[in-house]
Amino acid sequence: MKPGFKTEGCVAIVTGANRGIGLGFVEELLDQGAAKIYVGARNLANAEEVAKRDPGRLKPVQLDVTKPDEIEAAAAACADVNLVVNNAGMYQMERLYKTGKPDVVRQEMEVNFFGVLNMVRAFGPVMEKNGGGAVVNVLSAGGIVAVPDMGGYSPSKFAARAASDCLRAELAPLGIGVTALIVGSVDTRMASHVTWIEKSKPRDIGKAGLWAAEKGIGEHDTDPHAIGVRAQLARDPAGLAAAMAKRVQD
Repeated sequence: MKPGFKTEGCVAIVTGANRGIGLGFVEELLDQGAAKIYVGARNLANAEEVAKRDPGRLKPVQLDVTKPDEIEAAAAACADVNLVVNNAGMYQMERLYKTGKPDVVRQEMEVNFFGVLNMVRAFGPVMEKNGGGAVVNVLSAGGIVAVPDMGGYSPSKFAARAASDCLRAELAPLGIGVTALIVGSVDTRMASHVTWIEKSKPRDIGKAGLWAAEKGIGEHDTDPHAIGVRAQLARDPAGLAAAMAKRVQD
């Protein structure tokens, strides 16, 4: 994937932008000179609160990625976008087999996989009309290593990673790059239960993601935890799989 996208002067839309990694992207985009940032959130009031930080450049958008009509409405309203940050995610802390909530896995797949796919389908033509751009998919170390106690989250991130590879090939001739971010433990509400490892800051992920998009990098490990998981996977994949399995057996 050839570099070409520039953060400075870009027009971005960020899903799940009202907190966590999404807000980290918004803050980095502001600091790096983005011309406009559409702040997408399921609750418009939350997006509006974020937009108060810089009313000139931040524009709130009602956007639940599980609702195709809201995605299509956003694509029509945000016709100047050339950067899509697919950050919205769901992790319900339920297992695949031993669970009292079997439908949770479908919900996680709707957000983490179909949400990403539908955003790209809707905004791909927008970016093509605008001369190209970039897609940044916020994935997980759980998308390169199966984590049994993450239930549907890990499989959904594996699926989104594979989709990123497929979409990268399809969109490259249109001048649109696709960067998949492999993210480890970050100090967000979603990872509040994680206490055994040092967490990166949300803005660190935003900075790493924008850098990777500008460099035209297809897949990027954003933080020390993700880098460590990748290294362990390369060094001892069987041992890592056994360690992950043990987490649900103890």
